[in-house]
Amino acid sequence: MSGDAKPKVLLAYSGGLDTSCILVWLIEQGYDVFAYMANVGQDEDFKAARAKGLKLGAKKVIISDLVKEFVEDYIWPAVQANAIYEDRYLLGTALARPCIAKTMVEVAKQEGATFISHGATGKGNDQIRFELSCYALYPEVQVIAPWRMPEFYKRFRGRQDLFEYAEKNNIPLPVTPKSPWSMDANLMHISFESGILEDPKAHAPDLYLMTTGPEKSPDKPEKLEIEFEKGVPVKVTNLNCGTTKSQALDIFVYLNEVGGRHGIGRIDIVENRFIGMKSRGVYETPGGTILYHAHIDIEAFTMDREVRKIKQSLGLKFSEQVYQGFWYSPECEYTKLCIASSQQCVRGKVTLSVYKGQVYILGRESPLSLYNEELVSMDVQGEYDPVDAAGFIKINSLRLKEFNRLRSKAKST
Repeated sequence: MSGDAKPKVLLAYSGGLDTSCILVWLIEQGYDVFAYMANVGQDEDFKAARAKGLKLGAKKVIISDLVKEFVEDYIWPAVQANAIYEDRYLLGTALARPCIAKTMVEVAKQEGATFISHGATGKGNDQIRFELSCYALYPEVQVIAPWRMPEFYKRFRGRQDLFEYAEKNNIPLPVTPKSPWSMDANLMHISFESGILEDPKAHAPDLYLMTTGPEKSPDKPEKLEIEFEKGVPVKVTNLNCGTTKSQALDIFVYLNEVGGRHGIGRIDIVENRFIGMKSRGVYETPGGTILYHAHIDIEAFTMDREVRKIKQSLGLKFSEQVYQGFWYSPECEYTKLCIASSQQCVRGKVTLSVYKGQVYILGRESPLSLYNEELVSMDVQGEYDPVDAAGFIKINSLRLKEFNRLRSKAKST
């Protein structure tokens, strides 16, 4: 690069092998590198990572604490939506990416960085999520994605090449070349993929960090009462010991603790990446799994049947939008508004137990319930006249009768 002033790049930095090597490589390419780290609840030594980034040549290492924002602005809307991708994945990584990207863009603008860089691979979803978010919030930004650049990926064909580069450039690394999988962690979940997990029939080893295996979990269930307002959890009470939490972050941390203790939220799945390939992932999402079951229950209790059908379709659409990286798209903004509107009457308490990897719903109550005990009772007549059911059935059978009559007539001719 020519000229006196070096272009500034803000690198999404983790302190691990890939981004440490990318940081040094970007400096070699002539950039002033500013390293950015986001605390979204992962177990990280941020002080050590900051020192490492500065030692490697970063002009500055910026660390943002986004844990509270992550819960309130990203996890809570997902709870309201009953967000789940392909029936099983609760979107822990996908929800964290727009949270990180938003603040990353703010920092890039503050530092005058016209380039943003990341260490996501050229085969995964994260490159899409990061970049779509960045372009939506900072249209003029330029993205440097080394793992899509031939001059980078041809030089570093595997982890061994990265280790050799690190050794040559005095990059201290806490991992070994034999690391058997990759991991991404935040407050909502931990995901494991790659390495030995790429064989879909191979049984995953005991790699879980947030959850205890059911065989080692307590032999006594814990009962929880979770209170919702407008579809958002506002209070959790442990009915076994009386512990109560009422702040958003405290609620989620506590549900992770209780759920983790009982092995809640483990899944091993093959999913369809947005880019067009299938991949295997192992996930653990204890608190999120508890809230998923509790919210579905209180929603069904308080929401009109036909409204809920529409809301369910919106939840599926929202899940796809989040998974594919469109959090900051106009369609996702609209979907979120519609879902939030549907939650105005989702209020009440759900009682459940957690035990040996399972969540069991025990009961629910709400001042806005649409459940009429007298109307549904088999022991009380109420205002319902059973005779009316005959007409209801007759009208609904008309279509079925006509379909079969006309099909039979067509077959006989």
